[in-house]
Amino acid sequence: MTFCLLVVAKAPVPGFAKTRLCPPATPAQAADIAAAALLDTLDAVVATPGAVPVVAATGDFRRAARGAELVHALWPLTVVEQRGETFGERLANAHQDASPDGLPVLQIGMDTPQVTPDLLAEAAAALDEHGTVLGPAEDGGWWALGVTDAADAKVLTGVPMSRPDTGQRTRIALSEAGLVPTDLRRLSDVDTMMDARRVARLAGGRFAEAVAAVTP
Repeated sequence: MTFCLLVVAKAPVPGFAKTRLCPPATPAQAADIAAAALLDTLDAVVATPGAVPVVAATGDFRRAARGAELVHALWPLTVVEQRGETFGERLANAHQDASPDGLPVLQIGMDTPQVTPDLLAEAAAALDEHGTVLGPAEDGGWWALGVTDAADAKVLTGVPMSRPDTGQRTRIALSEAGLVPTDLRRLSDVDTMMDARRVARLAGGRFAEAVAAVTP
């Protein structure tokens, strides 16, 4: 299946990115961890069979940690600017902007650097079979959302984000719109240093190196 693989990303600028990692991380280390997570995620995305990668971005990547490396990684990809007042609005708009040709959309963030091309291909296959998929996160949110029609993501505009019940509320909003999401694998995203160290043991790569640089 050909599908849009949408990555929602924020420029990892020190002092603004992953501030919940501080302490023990410094603002610069937290931004470096975020940059490493995004770079590892992009590597997995571009290696996923059938994926048309799109990045919905916000912030100044020229000021970001690993800025030159990020700009180089983003250059060959389609990048759209996030738009909207709330995070839910930005997500819904990103789905629409990422798929003007009507491709199904599988959306992920930059907080799960343990994703692999095989895992993303598995999620795309589930989307092709079931029409709607939701990847639950350990903290009660979700790490992935897939819809056959990008317009269906408009349900996110009414869902409060970054809460312990965001996953449940998203499922309810989809159900009320006549969509029945199939669960993907449950993953842990990275909010705290405890999360980061747990994910680093699974992810490896740049992310694990950046996490290891933080003194316990």
